[in-house]
Amino acid sequence: MTLDAGLWSYFLLFVAGFAVSEPWRFAGVLLSKNVNVDSEFLKWVRAVSTALIAGLVTRLVIFPIGALADSPFWLRLFCFLLGIAAYFVFWKKMYAGVLTGAGALVVALYLI
Repeated sequence: MTLDAGLWSYFLLFVAGFAVSEPWRFAGVLLSKNVNVDSEFLKWVRAVSTALIAGLVTRLVIFPIGALADSPFWLRLFCFLLGIAAYFVFWKKMYAGVLTGAGALVVALYLI
């Protein structure tokens, strides 16, 4: 089986991404045995990562780019709030909020 010229670039991209990220994941597994998950440093790391995700989601709702920019603001805000409501209704399960908000946006954009 041979790959044509177009598929080689995707294959090389996959291999390069794998080669760069996997050693760090392996090192993280080895080094995480002695980490105290309740330490102040990891609490700070969780707070910073949560703030970054909140900022990115807010940016997507208020200042979208690409195809999302064609959707009305009220629709993006409604789907965002619907996702937050689903998160709390389904016992703070992240997947419930994400799937509800994203699903509502996809269905609403299909219907509009």
